[in-house]
Amino acid sequence: MRPLHRPATWTRAPAPVALGLRIGLLGGSFNPPHAGHIHASTLALKQLQLDRVWWLVSPQNPLKPSEGMASFESRVESAEQFARDPRITVTKIEAELGTRYTIDTLRALKRRFPQIRFVWLMGSDNLVQLPRWRHWQEIFACVPVAVVTRPGSALQGRCSKAANVFRDAYQAPNRHFSVTGLPAWTILEGKRNFASATRLRDSGGLAVAPQLW
Repeated sequence: MRPLHRPATWTRAPAPVALGLRIGLLGGSFNPPHAGHIHASTLALKQLQLDRVWWLVSPQNPLKPSEGMASFESRVESAEQFARDPRITVTKIEAELGTRYTIDTLRALKRRFPQIRFVWLMGSDNLVQLPRWRHWQEIFACVPVAVVTRPGSALQGRCSKAANVFRDAYQAPNRHFSVTGLPAWTILEGKRNFASATRLRDSGGLAVAPQLW
């Protein structure tokens, strides 16, 4: 039987890496990828002056049902076709590492790439449900966290349990955020993007028109 967790030294970097590189990590099912993923990535690249963003396509999100989930390979392929910005890299890292939970993925990536400055990216809707995640408080002790506001959850996110627990660790977005002391988190404000994978699946669409940005 294959072990659940492969050694963190096993996986290759999905793109060229260098000492001090600042990389945002955006996890998700990408079922399907949509303009909201692009929006979150470009906002983080600009406001935090990151060098790249890696999309971590999850083989299976522990908090989402497998029913209605496209195959892992098809979701990876769709994400690769959708992410046209050369600063965005679509990865299979979680499948390669054998990790299911965010905290395990972050620990493995930090062991494997100690020279990289990682920042975890998430939407404000995920900040609201963060206490359901495994060892969620340890995520803040592992990497800086940047929260992108999303319609319908921006205020709720600011008042969430996670925001309250780590209220003293909040700081405004800045170019040094990736190397700040931990715990640390910030909120990235921009023009709200209404795209969601659920809405796309319900409508039978595969992409979001630019005017929804």
